[in-house]
This record gives sequence, C-alpha cells and structure tokens, in this order.
Amino acid sequence: MSQRHDSTTASTANNSVWRLGIIMVLFMGIVLGVFYWQGSRQTSASDGTNGVLSSVDDRIPNVTFSDVTEDAGIEFVHKNGAAGEKLLPETMGSGVAFFDFDNDGDQDLLFVNSTRWPWDKATNNEPPGTAALYRNDTTPGGEIRFVDVTAGSGLNVPIYSMGVAIGDVDADGLLDVYLTAVGPNYLFKNLGAGRFKDVTTESGTAGGNKDWGTSTTFLDYDGDGDLDLFVCNYVQWSRELDLELNFELPGIGRAYGPPHNFKGSFPNLFKNDGKGRFTDVSKAAGLHVKNPSDGSPLAKSLGVSPVDIDGDGWVDLVIANDTVQNFVFLNQRNGTFAEIGARSGIAFDASGATRGAMGIDAAHAGAPDQLAIAIGNFANENTALYLAQTDPLLFSDEAIAKGIGDATRMALTFGVFFFDFDLDGYQDLLTINGHIENRIEAKVKGQSYLQSPQLFWNAEKLGAGRGFVLVSSNSVGGDLYQPIVGRGSAFADVDMDGDLDVVVTQVGGSAKLFRNNADPKSWCRVELIGSPGNKLALGATLRYQNSLERSVIGTRGYLSYSDPAVMLPLEKSSATLSVKWPQKTVGIQQTVKQGRNVIRIDK
Repeated sequence: MSQRHDSTTASTANNSVWRLGIIMVLFMGIVLGVFYWQGSRQTSASDGTNGVLSSVDDRIPNVTFSDVTEDAGIEFVHKNGAAGEKLLPETMGSGVAFFDFDNDGDQDLLFVNSTRWPWDKATNNEPPGTAALYRNDTTPGGEIRFVDVTAGSGLNVPIYSMGVAIGDVDADGLLDVYLTAVGPNYLFKNLGAGRFKDVTTESGTAGGNKDWGTSTTFLDYDGDGDLDLFVCNYVQWSRELDLELNFELPGIGRAYGPPHNFKGSFPNLFKNDGKGRFTDVSKAAGLHVKNPSDGSPLAKSLGVSPVDIDGDGWVDLVIANDTVQNFVFLNQRNGTFAEIGARSGIAFDASGATRGAMGIDAAHAGAPDQLAIAIGNFANENTALYLAQTDPLLFSDEAIAKGIGDATRMALTFGVFFFDFDLDGYQDLLTINGHIENRIEAKVKGQSYLQSPQLFWNAEKLGAGRGFVLVSSNSVGGDLYQPIVGRGSAFADVDMDGDLDVVVTQVGGSAKLFRNNADPKSWCRVELIGSPGNKLALGATLRYQNSLERSVIGTRGYLSYSDPAVMLPLEKSSATLSVKWPQKTVGIQQTVKQGRNVIRIDK
C-alpha cells in the first residue's frame, strides 16, 4: 500500500475548513501529476519498449503464455469479506505457493485465502473462505492438470489469511505450511498422505492475537542446520479504528485508506529449538526498529527477501515497508542482525523519500554476479531496481536507467519476481499489478482498478549495461496481459518441460495459471538437497559455468512462495555446476551434459 498519491484523501468529520481546502488543492495537484505521468508512460511504453532499449526489440524472444486455468481444473476464487465498510485488509489479497506436498517429484499448488468477517451477519449463510490445496496430476510434457484435494487435508480452515511459507520444520522429510493472517498465524505439520495438522499452539508460532502477518519466510539465520521462521507484520489495525478514521474519496464517499494513521508493528523472528518448538527472539536479534520520534514500532512490512547480500554465506533479510523506509537486516553471524537500510541505499528512493512498497525479490540479474533487488510500489511510484555496486553492501536504484522506471510508473505493483522465462541464462522480471480502489476510474483519468501484468526481458546478454525491455503483447501473447486485480504470484515448471509457468492471484477474484510455451530443447533442473533440517537447501548458492549465479530462495514477490529449484539452459555440449552451501560450506563441482536433465545434488 502507499501514500495513495493518485487516489485517496483522508478526512475526518472534525477537519477544519482550512485543512480541507489544503487537501483539495493537493489532490488536484496530484491528479495533474498523474495525467503527466500517464502521458509519459503512453509515449515510452505503448509499443512494448522503454526508449532506452528500442534498438534491441527485434531480439526479444517470442515466448507466449497461455491461460490454462480452466482446463487445468483450477477453480479457486479469493474471498476478502468486502461488504461495503471499506476495511483496509480487504485490499491486500493473498499469496500462493508451489510446493511438492506429496513428495512425488512435481509441484503442487496451495492458494491462500481470506474469509468473511465475523461481524458480517449478512454473509453467515455463505461458505467461508479457506485455503485450497491442488495436487499436480500433470504428465511430464503433457496437458497441465490439477485436482482439488482440499477436503480432508486439514488446511480447509477459515482464516483471514495473507501470506505463506514452506519448509520442513521438523526434519521428517515432508514440507510443512505456515500461513500468516489478520490475527494469529498458523503452522500446519505435513502428516503425509495429503493430510496436515494444526500445530500452532505447541510450536509457539502464532504471534500476537492482534498482529497482522503478511509475507513470511523460513531460513536458517543462526547456522545450526534447521529452519527458523521470520514473519513480516503490517500495521496495528482494528475495524473500530479503520471506521473511526473515515477515509474518503472526494465526490464519492468512503474509500480504502492509506496506512499513515495506523501505527507500525515489529516483525517476528522465531528460532527453531527443535522437536517442533520455536521461541520468539526478534527483540534480542535486533529486529525491533523504533520510530526515533516516539519510540513506537517503525516497520509497516509487506514483503521480505531472504538473500545473502554480501556473499558471506549467511542469509540476510531485505524488507519492503509501506510508506516508511525499507530495512536491510545484515546477519552478524552471532544470532543478531544490524539494520543498514539507509547505509545500503535501499531504505529510500533516489530523492530520499519513502514509497508504498509491497512485493520484493532479489536475484543476480544485472551483470554476472551483480545482485539486483526489485520492489513493487504504489501507483505513480515506479518499481524500484536496486543494483549492488562495487561495495556489495551499497546499492543504487537504477530502475529508470535500466528500462523499468517509466514503464512501471502508472502501475500499482504488488507481485514482483525474477525468473528466466526464455531460459537464456539471464533473470527476467514479471510485475503483477492492480489498484486498491474499485472506483478509481471515476476520479483519476488513466488509472484503472484492473491492470495488466508487465514482463521485462533481461537484455544483459547483448552486452553489459543493456538493462531490461518491456515485452509487448505481440511477443508474449494476450493471455498473460489480461487486466486483473493482481496480488500474489509464483512460478514453477509444473509440466516438467523445461520452462517456468506462472500462477497469479486476484483480490476477491479468480486465480490464473499461465503455461509457458517456450519448450526449450536442452535444459537442466537443479534440485539441491540440504541438511535434514533444511531439506530444500534454502540459502545455498549455485554457480553455472563459473559466471552466472543463482540463489536458492523460495519466498519471492508478495505473500508467495515459488519452487526453489534452479532451471538452467544447456546451450553447449556440457556445463559445470558448483554449489556453495549455507555458511560457506563449498560443495563438489558437477558436469551436466546437454539434453533434458533433472539433477539432484546432495550436501
């Protein structure tokens, strides 16, 4: 969420006349600014280019994505409980996860859901919203097919849920599920045979009853070989406070408001003590960042990227905060973190201002070995692209120079992730967009509630510094660019044909599954098998041909989880892979021959 520069003006019944006048003047200035940026965007991106890279348009691959949602058997619809009160959580949507819950080698799907509000008597007779678990029954290389196996799974519990993390927390070989929510969070232990058990209470991972959990991730922050748990919390929210603030859209009435008048929240870090128990160590670990003016929690967190930014083998945490500065928690390798967001250049935009940050992802997507961090922001605030400099702890936002800034300025971006959609070895970028106010068209020309995703091709292979170019619908096909109210997103090779498919969720709407039609002839899927307590080797690093680098990350984008396996091209007769395990444990090198390969490398 954001400052709502183009949409929402907060007013209360007790506002004085002069304050209302100032607000109206500001609003008109904002609208004029939006008109300017809309015109700029149409000029620079109407043909699918960004101006900077128009000379390489003919090199963009023609890789289409097909909407296979209905044919695949997916019928999930998100419920946000909206019943006219315009409550802030109703705008946020929910995430989605690809993971192999039944250990059969393919990627299944879990859709996170919210539900009706307990005080809404009008909907008492409607079925509540619950998470939806779909088993992947696709034949490798065949038509994509999923089967709804939610009933009897133990996951069909009505929760006003938001985000999801996947990890084997008890080292039994089965992947467990953690769901964040407005209110207590939930940990579900995988019992096998498609059944899950709520173990929240005994595990100690619920968080506070009044917390609002958003993005979350499993990681081994202390290097003891098992998975700990980090949880972003958004703002201190209640229905009563939301209604009391009485946010309005001039000329229309009550509207969804910004987070400014809600206090921030501290994140949670749960240390895995073994035997299914966790302890909240967030304060001792240095994660309680306070507002210097009043000592209140500063964070209003919606996204987290667990990535080793300095290459020391220890996972760090980069946090996307809404309307306050972003955080960078640098792992001190002693159980604590140091917050270096301002020092790193990631806390603010280039002018020193905060933005409405939502989703976040990190990958080595610039020049070889150059770490890039993308953050999706509110409308009239372009998607950020922070690139590491010579000092690995120093970043510069180069979104405009790299072809992303102008093209994304008008979009309201929630989901964002790097992935190699054409399997050329370079990480591309997909943004998932959608406004928060369903009546925005009536007030702001050029804005819309439904917005198209945007796919950016990484042109670095054509020479260092070439950046990204927005792929036109002629190249990607019309399905992927259908206007939606996008929120969560994830990727995986669901049909095992060597390319990465995409799933997207909508707030209050149907999920979308897009099949990637690249169908490369030679590829390698690398699955790292870590320690028993970190089965997926989260935090490891894979090097390909001693040049391209891939981090093993599951938590990506907004509230979501993607397959952490690494897909690589095999353009030559053979390729060399090497692994750096977490905490700098170096693995053996392995040679892969050309063809279609699934490689499992065991620590």
